[in-house]
Amino acid sequence: MIDETHDPARASWVESASGHATFPIQNLPHGVFSPDGGTPRGGVAIGEKIFDISAALEAGLFSGVALEAAQSASGRTLNGWLEMGADARRALRRRIGALLDAGNREARDPPVLRDASRCVMHVPARIGDFTDFYAGIHHARTAGTISRPENPLMPNYKYVPVAYHSRASSVRVSGGTVRRPNGQRKPPDQAAPDFGPCRNLDYELELGVWIGPGNDLGTPIPIADAPSHIAGLCLLNDWSARDIQNWESQPLGPFLAKSLSTFISPWIVTAEALEPFRIAQPPRPEGDPAPLPYLNDPTDQASGCFTIDFDVSLLTPDMRAAGLAPFVLCRSKAADLYWTVAQMVAHHTSNGCDLRPGDLFGSGTISGTGAGASGCLLEMTRGGRNPFTLPTGETRTYLQDGDEVIFTGTAHAPGCVSIGLGECRGTVTQALPLS
Repeated sequence: MIDETHDPARASWVESASGHATFPIQNLPHGVFSPDGGTPRGGVAIGEKIFDISAALEAGLFSGVALEAAQSASGRTLNGWLEMGADARRALRRRIGALLDAGNREARDPPVLRDASRCVMHVPARIGDFTDFYAGIHHARTAGTISRPENPLMPNYKYVPVAYHSRASSVRVSGGTVRRPNGQRKPPDQAAPDFGPCRNLDYELELGVWIGPGNDLGTPIPIADAPSHIAGLCLLNDWSARDIQNWESQPLGPFLAKSLSTFISPWIVTAEALEPFRIAQPPRPEGDPAPLPYLNDPTDQASGCFTIDFDVSLLTPDMRAAGLAPFVLCRSKAADLYWTVAQMVAHHTSNGCDLRPGDLFGSGTISGTGAGASGCLLEMTRGGRNPFTLPTGETRTYLQDGDEVIFTGTAHAPGCVSIGLGECRGTVTQALPLS
């Protein structure tokens, strides 16, 4: 699947794309934007610009399959484009790549580029369902150690890609604010719960997975076919109210502690763009069971993981006032996940559950094993028991009002131009007053 769109020598006539750390011409992710307050429409990120697909359509720059794909990728949502599948995505990618190539003059005269800084980004698709997995084994083990030191991992963890159905309606695009939720809380020293603002607000670093073509109800997706249903990836922040979660999650799991909001980066980095960054899934530790046959595909084990590195940074109001840069709290990688994205798709549909174009998965918190690799504050502070100090001298165990959390992700491989997943950032605002 490697073609001219991945050529590391390829350059663009868009000046800002040259050497761009996130959106070089080798990336070309899709999103939905509003130019200068205008109507939302589909576009492709290139350097500090956005390629306006609607404007390119008006200029007659597409034909054949690429034309059909461009029409589906030009509107207020990208569900139609997601439904078309890999062949259509690839045809459109190749055509847009050719139009933006340094040696091509077809798109230089029509006004097909917008300044990204003057555009507003939107959630790129109409999300029918959002499922959050728990595929980060280091997070699962550490979180389990905090709450169940005698039994950190449940017996099913190494057999089942554990997940729960979360709330699609509260998914928002990067750059906004998340309101501290009110909810029931019951600290250990209280005899009964009370109701009030969350005291232990947390983030969770996750990989977002966009579903392309779906499946019919009652028809599972075999593990070997699962990649054809994965359209692309993004960053995902699963905001978590830990004190509310501790009280409400028995026995059915997270509810209001998770549905308060989920933030995603605005660009869908396509499966095609990520082809050069596929690697083998790390081998399971000795003694761990092999995946059951319906989850065990040799091709997936050989290339179902991605070389994506993640950073989590924090910027407090005091740091902002002092002109300080965001402080890096975590560095982890996609290879820290115990289950592949294809295994998530295969398991999700194994009972016949139907997926639809535009459905969203979260991978679960991606944490590593060393210092500075915790993908959430629950792990980093061991449940709030170990505060950490910031460059201003401030301390934190969980997030305070005004704190801004920033995720970034970069895919890299030898001999390839690195591409980014963009940013997923959000700022905490105070809870609504109790009535």
